[in-house]
Order: sequence, then C-alpha cells, then structure tokens
Amino acid sequence: MRRHLSGILLIATLWPVQAMAAGDGKTEAVKPASGNHPLKELWSGTHYSTPEVRKLQYSDSDNPAMKLFGKGEALWKKTEGKAKKSCSSCHGDAAKSMKGTATRFPAFFKLTSRPVNIETRINLCRTKFMQARPLSPESEPLLALSIYVKRQSKGMAMSVTGDGPLKSFLQKGKDYFTTRRGQLDMSCSGCHDKYAGHLYRAVKMSQGHANGFPAYSQSKKKTGSLLPQVNQCLVRVRATPLKAGSEKLTNLELYLAWRASGLEVETPAVRE
Repeated sequence: MRRHLSGILLIATLWPVQAMAAGDGKTEAVKPASGNHPLKELWSGTHYSTPEVRKLQYSDSDNPAMKLFGKGEALWKKTEGKAKKSCSSCHGDAAKSMKGTATRFPAFFKLTSRPVNIETRINLCRTKFMQARPLSPESEPLLALSIYVKRQSKGMAMSVTGDGPLKSFLQKGKDYFTTRRGQLDMSCSGCHDKYAGHLYRAVKMSQGHANGFPAYSQSKKKTGSLLPQVNQCLVRVRATPLKAGSEKLTNLELYLAWRASGLEVETPAVRE
C-alpha cells in the first residue's frame, strides 16, 4: 500500500502544460515507423526544452558538449595499442564511413552474439583490433569518440527495425521499459508514454527518446551518455541502477532506438 501511495504522490507532481506548436524550436511531430508503436506521434526531447536550451543545442559554438567533438576527432586519428592502429586506420574518413551509423545502433555484433551500443562497439574495436585498453564508461575520451561518431549522422532519421537476430533483445528491452519496479512500483512507460509534456517539478517530461545522446545536462553541468539519464530515473523510483555495457542497458537502449525511429539524430543534445 505504501509503495502505491508513493507512486501516486510522484505522479501528482506531473502537472500538464501547454504543448509547443509544431515547428517551434525546429521541432515537429513524426509518425511512428511501426504500426504497433505505443505512441501516436513522436516528439524529440528537444521539443520539450526551453527556448534557451534549444538555442544552445543548435549553436555549435555555444553547445557545451561540442568541445568533445573536436577531442573525438583527434582521438579518431590517434594511433594506440600494440597493433599500432587508429580508428581511421580501418574506417578512414569518419564523415564517409560513419555516416548513418548512429541511425541503426544498437546493432547486432556477431563476435558477441548480442547487440551492442556505439560505446561498447568502440571499446570492442580498441581491444580486439587495436589491441588497446578499453575506455572507461562516462570517461571524456569515450564520450568524445561517441559524439564524434554519432555526429556524422546528424539530421538523419533513426532507423532501427529490431527484426532478425535483434527481435528477442528488442522484446527484452520493451519488457524492461514497461515493467513496474522500485519502491514506487513505477515503469518507464508509466511516465514517458502517458505524461509527456507534463511538468515534473520544473522540467517538462519528454517521451524518453535517446536520439540526442550523449547530451549535455545543464543541471549536472556535464556531458553524459544515456546511462546517467536512465539511472537518474531509476533512482527517483528507488530501483536498482543499471551498469555500463550491461545487457539490460543495451536491450533498453535498443528498444528506445526502435521507439525513436523516424526522429532525427541530434547528438550532442542539450537538456535541462
């Protein structure tokens, strides 16, 4: 009984606010690519941001996360490891080889027999092909490379079908998103599918799409991957946080990418 009352009290903080008009801040609704999508129309998280935050995101010179883009470009060309290779040794010009990559990740990787996100894929390249040390989760080098790779797909539509070998993993991600958990007995879908556009404290609740990550958080004053954002939500409902590179996180990220199919890649986004 106490768990359900706590959940009701949390929902009570979600006040409805007037939605922004389509096109405000360069955002517009997108029809879901799948007929069995839980939402009738998709809005990027940027749509729910304040005009000031959107202005920061759209300006490469002002976006705080863009400083990592330049560092990522340098790391892309840096020779490391016993194999004496760089990312560009195998992939060449990222503007060409990485174009469209972010639209289809997480992707199935035969060497692991499961899907991996871009951060994990970068580390697999480092350990298996460059024979270099993996980069630590949420470290500046890993975030920089992730932003650099994803930025090559900026403006392109997310396109994750989740079929073939990804099908069972997509279902696991959906199950995680829709399952109640934590002491407040709440699910991800309970907020992001039902209360998008409402205020949670002073911030508008989004639909929970991940097409802008890694993103800069104004409240935390730092850039982070999807993991800190997911764990922030889990802590709020008093549930167990996820670990970087874990199957649960990757499956969830896969489902979120599928849910966002049709929305443009916005990395790096800026959030409140």
